[in-house]
Amino acid sequence: MLKGAYKMTFLYLNSDEMGDGDSALGKKLMKSFLAELAKSDVSVDMVGCVNTAVHLTTEGSETLESLKKLEARGARIASCGTCLDYFNKREKLQIGEIGSMDQTVLVMNMADKIIRPN
Repeated sequence: MLKGAYKMTFLYLNSDEMGDGDSALGKKLMKSFLAELAKSDVSVDMVGCVNTAVHLTTEGSETLESLKKLEARGARIASCGTCLDYFNKREKLQIGEIGSMDQTVLVMNMADKIIRPN
């Protein structure tokens, strides 16, 4: 579709924490943010996870249920392949696909709205 004919919202996550400061609190806030987003009417077309945000999409994550709800509503989820490799998590990916930086750049350019909760 042509840009302008469709409004695209990109959820850009660059950390598994929300805010600066206490790490445990930041993780709790991110979990809460994703849970609230998943049950809201906010439309998200693409979720891009880079850096430590790839922990949100891998085995053992407490946010998988919220991300599954977003995916069920049509959101495409991509986790940075370089980041997954860095953290040795490629084989532990539980939701979405392995993305790339060129994909992130393209989606950021096309998006009408970028949500960045950090």
